[in-house]
Amino acid sequence: MANLADEYGTDVEIYIKALTTTIHADTPTGAPAKLHDLLEQLGFERHEYPTGAPLYIWHTVPEHLSADEQKRLATRAIPALLLAGYEVNCTPDVFDEAAYRQAVHHARTRAARLAAQHPAPASAPSQPAPARRTP
Repeated sequence: MANLADEYGTDVEIYIKALTTTIHADTPTGAPAKLHDLLEQLGFERHEYPTGAPLYIWHTVPEHLSADEQKRLATRAIPALLLAGYEVNCTPDVFDEAAYRQAVHHARTRAARLAAQHPAPASAPSQPAPARRTP
């Protein structure tokens, strides 16, 4: 089994598996659990081979979705992955420009709401200047 994330040196490779219609999200060998968890939170399904002692872990979009919705789900995950600090590559045959713009807009709006709810703490006052002594 080829692992494109290992091959290209990225954190996530999103593509349609050759000779299928299945959208895969490959992560590098030994990827952190939090990356796998994030992909699952974003709607991807986790797979392991062999079962019980995972040597190879990958994710797919749910197959019960329509082809267009599968592409939208995969594309909407990209901004969240980028904001989490991961390097992501998505092939053009999966990428949906409108879904990406919508996800970016949603992420920006959410970040602005969170910033408004939790303003940064006021900075501590600087040390007062020492008092001048006059002779």
